[in-house]
Amino acid sequence: MYGAQLIAALEHRDESLAFFGVGGDRMRAAGCDTVVDAKDLAVIGITEILSRLPKILGLYRHLIAEADRRKPDLAIVIDSPAFNWRVARQMKQRGIPTVYYVAPQFWAWRQGRVRLLRDYIDKALVIFPFEEQFYRERGVDATFVGHPLAELPHPPIERGDYAAQFHLDRPKHWITLMPGSRVKEVRMNLPTILESAAQLGLAYEFLLPVAPTLDRRFLLSLISREKTGPNKITLVPDALPALWHSRAGIVASGTATVEAAMMNTPFVMVYRVSPLTYLMGKPRIKVPHFAMVNLIAGEEVVPELVQHDFTATKVIARLHEILPDGPNRDRMLEGLARVKARLRAPQDSSGTVQHPADRAAEIILGMLPGFAQK
Repeated sequence: MYGAQLIAALEHRDESLAFFGVGGDRMRAAGCDTVVDAKDLAVIGITEILSRLPKILGLYRHLIAEADRRKPDLAIVIDSPAFNWRVARQMKQRGIPTVYYVAPQFWAWRQGRVRLLRDYIDKALVIFPFEEQFYRERGVDATFVGHPLAELPHPPIERGDYAAQFHLDRPKHWITLMPGSRVKEVRMNLPTILESAAQLGLAYEFLLPVAPTLDRRFLLSLISREKTGPNKITLVPDALPALWHSRAGIVASGTATVEAAMMNTPFVMVYRVSPLTYLMGKPRIKVPHFAMVNLIAGEEVVPELVQHDFTATKVIARLHEILPDGPNRDRMLEGLARVKARLRAPQDSSGTVQHPADRAAEIILGMLPGFAQK
């Protein structure tokens, strides 16, 4: 999604640019020749990566071979540090300027790896306000450009039209379920989320957005195995309209929590990984919160139910605090509004707030060899 936004912003300024690399449907639609499909790299967890390592290494070598053949003028790597710092190192060896857009969250764990950015990256474009200072203090040329989701408009579809489109009961409260965007994390998170939905009962209807990295049939097979009772689970194509029209959400840790905040949807954050991944990862965590919205706010705006705390009983208890009107719901809505304000890009000299992709595009084009002479 971020790559597609960035391509559109770059092409708006120079239609002669061409793009190739790693991406999915949105980047292909934006004009990128995806020589590696992002779905093939969508792996999470230490044990899970080990089982897929031969395939990932093969894709990595294929990408570098394509770079050698096409000889790009500039490289942009987006998130995914385990893969991308290796790509950046290869670009550095070839003398290709490299930009990191959506920089790795090394402030959360393994802070010593900041040296990888210092050694191999020419410019880091960060999307969280506290990251600029963190990276600059450690010798990385970093600029906060704003979060790409901060300027998302509210979906235009009316509630009645949305209900008719997906055969929903309009008077009922809807709850959006977001178990993650990778197969492994969905397998870990969705069963307990569905158990929570079953226990909440028929007073609610449940929306399950299908992430672009997932197959609809995979989700339907998981739902059919779980005891959801008579509850209605409706699969929908896009998360933002579902969140916008929902009373609340059950949302797995990750970008989806920022999406929920941008749609002003109160939610409970949940997450579970394999026991070995949790055992090895937890001691390395350097931050006080798991949920991105809590890190941005500097306090607990939304409840976090992680690993052993992630049970249906606890999910329901926390939802019951925010579903009805009252001080708990109001407090969370106020906190989400503060988070949204902090994620907006800084104003330029004219007082205008640019879209983060536009700000990033300006910086990137200024680095592109020969562009300044056009």
